[in-house]
Amino acid sequence: MEQRHLGRTGLRVSRIGLGTLTWGRDTDEHDAADLLKTFWEAGGTLVDTADVYGDGEAEYLLGRLIEGLVPRRDLVISTKAGSVPDPDIRVDCSRGHLLSALDDSLARLGTDYVDIWQIHSYDPCTPLEETLQALDLAVSSGRVRYAGISNFCGWQLAKAGTWQLAAPGTRTRLAATQLEYSLLQRGIEREVLPAALDLGIGLLPSSPLGRGVLTGKYRNSTPADSRGASEHLAPFVAPYLDDTASRIVDAVTTAADGLAVTPLQVALAWVRDRPGVAAPIVGARNSQQLTAALSVEALSLPDEICRALDDVSVPVHRYPDHDWSTL
Repeated sequence: MEQRHLGRTGLRVSRIGLGTLTWGRDTDEHDAADLLKTFWEAGGTLVDTADVYGDGEAEYLLGRLIEGLVPRRDLVISTKAGSVPDPDIRVDCSRGHLLSALDDSLARLGTDYVDIWQIHSYDPCTPLEETLQALDLAVSSGRVRYAGISNFCGWQLAKAGTWQLAAPGTRTRLAATQLEYSLLQRGIEREVLPAALDLGIGLLPSSPLGRGVLTGKYRNSTPADSRGASEHLAPFVAPYLDDTASRIVDAVTTAADGLAVTPLQVALAWVRDRPGVAAPIVGARNSQQLTAALSVEALSLPDEICRALDDVSVPVHRYPDHDWSTL
């Protein structure tokens, strides 16, 4: 698998990442082992997790598979901290919480360091400089190699990235930002992506298949074994089952038929090769699904197909993103 630099850093990651959102909850140890082995054998290196995935079970499960199944040195492990299960708080990015969460993540993963550590979400109740100082301390202590953020909007990302660049040698520059990005969700193109490109921050798209909808599996019905039929994931899929999404899925299917490939391959190739993207994160349920996603390695979409997909999925960006004189 092709390797790419993560943002404006020396870190190289596989251009498809393996997500572990369902590990320890819907994905048991046997299936997780199959997924990790399939990914590693295909040349994949980037494995994405978080301290709240499966209430910590995802990290624990990944830790059990490291070394016994896949050498630690062959993986680029990315995890996150900051989300909390308390419904009244939801986010705690205080320095104390973050550094304690990092220690807990390392213990569950059974490793002395993580390659990428990301702040899971912006915390409006904690000064941003305090949150970012936790990244600096984590990197300077050797427990983290590269730092990033997740789910920050445009101004938040720009402020954080600029703050870190303001004191080179003291603060660690942001290497990555992780947000949802697909043909069904192009909102980051408004401000987040331009800011990331300007600051040299690599993008790690989550849900690159539109929460599974872009595979075409929901065109006629909801499969019984799909996330859309799952009690706790159905609300996650539902927003992408409207008429607008249907038109985009139809276009992806038409493109796939013309190229003699699958809708999954078309949708994943589109987002993988967008400007600023380092590696889309794919969350497969089993090794068969993952193998199907990894088969996109050999596919590059023709320019005319990309333009057609761009047109059918174009988001509405008006003032102030476009020249005000034309509005």
